[in-house]
Amino acid sequence: MKVLKFGGTSVGSAERMRALPALIQGSEPRIVVLSAMSGTTNALVNIAKLLFEGETTAATYQTEILRQHYLIVARELLTEPEVAAEAITHLDSAFKTIFNLTRHPLSASGERVILAQGELLSTLLFHRYYTRMLGQEAVLLPALDFMRLDKNDEPDGDYIEKHLAQALAPHAGQPLFITQGYICRNANGDIDNLKRGGSDYSASLIGAAAHAEEIQIWTDIDGLHNNDPRVVEGTYPIRELSFDEAAELAYFGAKILHPSSILPAAKHGIPVRLLNTMQPEAPGTLISTQTGDEAIKAVAAKDGLVAIKIKSSRMLLAHGFLRSVFEVFERYRTPIDMITTSEVAVSLTIDDSTHLAEILEELRSFGSVEVDEQQTIVCLVGNLIQENNGSAWLVFNALKDIPLRMISYGGSPNNISILIHTSHKQRALQALNEGLFQQRAVAP
Repeated sequence: MKVLKFGGTSVGSAERMRALPALIQGSEPRIVVLSAMSGTTNALVNIAKLLFEGETTAATYQTEILRQHYLIVARELLTEPEVAAEAITHLDSAFKTIFNLTRHPLSASGERVILAQGELLSTLLFHRYYTRMLGQEAVLLPALDFMRLDKNDEPDGDYIEKHLAQALAPHAGQPLFITQGYICRNANGDIDNLKRGGSDYSASLIGAAAHAEEIQIWTDIDGLHNNDPRVVEGTYPIRELSFDEAAELAYFGAKILHPSSILPAAKHGIPVRLLNTMQPEAPGTLISTQTGDEAIKAVAAKDGLVAIKIKSSRMLLAHGFLRSVFEVFERYRTPIDMITTSEVAVSLTIDDSTHLAEILEELRSFGSVEVDEQQTIVCLVGNLIQENNGSAWLVFNALKDIPLRMISYGGSPNNISILIHTSHKQRALQALNEGLFQQRAVAP
């Protein structure tokens, strides 16, 4: 069994959907996980926002625009009138669900119902195309029948495995299954989701539940690059990464991969391959338990950080001081990204400033507090074991002209993290590319 996930760009038009069958062929059974068509989730988010703001007329108008777009795609993709008419009936039913929600004040559960329609629509269209237009065998598996969150809003792995097996059992021998990414039910049985980017997470959860031999994440870029191609010229795809290395890069800003997506795959040792629908012959990136010899493989950057320094010569070395500091963030459910200490101060960063004012008020009871906003963590990932001499020197030599706010090295064998002001981000990434990767600018 293989699990193949295709993102919004890969199913973003009738033309792109027609290209998918060539990518999903194989001798082993496959589960294909689809995102919503590109632009759909943003449109649905906007419709829900308008409804929350009481802009019912505008929400209805935007829903009709989206419906018309889908009607055009359906007629372009499903060229047989009878097949198109049947699909359009189902499309209209989905949009009727949204229109009905515009008649009353929108609740949080209603918003989640709206957001779920994108994946339901993309899988409907592709399944009809694959089975009715191409005459191929495929089973449409509703993700809402087996994807579920527990009472802590975390994926319920045992439930998913049990109910996925039940959904697959009546179809023994079928070569292909099509299902939705992103959407699920919560512990109460209501429609919910795995948050933005959650289709990657869906694929990993489904792969783990099905004991798949491989999970493929198909996007519009040929693997995970060694640096941000939007900022730096001459980047190249990394051929191999360990799960730990990929997790670090995803968390610290690599946009191709959802931060949570590889955790179920890593837990079960299932390789994850990142591939490009626009260039399917490219080898992409393989994420597995293996790692290469390169000391530093890639750089990623995470914006929107707030740096906080707590200085207290009286309490810092006292027993329980750090625990007291961490408990403040625990009370406000605010994760800490990075931390460094000295004899007189503790510096740390957060990426969620929702409760910043309350946190600072409590921290001031421990000593003086300084706050720096508009900070960026630059994360360097690779096989950074202590025996690999010189890695840190290369990094800091490359950044010799960049003001550094914090440095974290040694907490992980796969990561050096450096905090800088966001205004220096582009210069820092370019300097690291020249200092670390220029000699490898041509991919092997």
